Amino acid sequence: MTQELTSQWLAEIKALKQQIAELQAEQEAGWQSGEKWRKLYNIEAEQRRTDAQMAQQTIASLKAEIQQIKGIEEARLDDPTAATAIEQQVEQLKSVEELQAKLILVTKERDRLLQALKTEQDNHAQTRKSLTTALADAIDGLTKEREEREGK
Repeated sequence: MTQELTSQWLAEIKALKQQIAELQAEQEAGWQSGEKWRKLYNIEAEQRRTDAQMAQQTIASLKAEIQQIKGIEEARLDDPTAATAIEQQVEQLKSVEELQAKLILVTKERDRLLQALKTEQDNHAQTRKSLTTALADAIDGLTKEREEREGK
């Protein structure tokens, strides 16, 4: 009888060890999945930051070009070389119509870039939300697994 009881206990211990090993493997897989999602989120966030920075640089250069074309005095007219460069660009335009056409072209490009930036910002926000939700779901799943294991 004691031998039978001992073998039952040994079988139960072996089964529990197997369950522990399986749960540890599942936990490790969950953590790896969470790490994978974190890396993907960070890569996407870095790409969005880079894209936004490039768009801001383009907008800044277009603003500077508009200022040069318009001949706005705030474009550092106190600097003789800047004033000369602006004057040369304005002199290259042969008529008011050319100036207006150039201004319209630059304004349209600025508006297009602003819209592209807005779209990228919206896409980034949606991606962040999706990845955060996926990460939270993975963590919730791991927490539930842990609670189930501890509850058994």
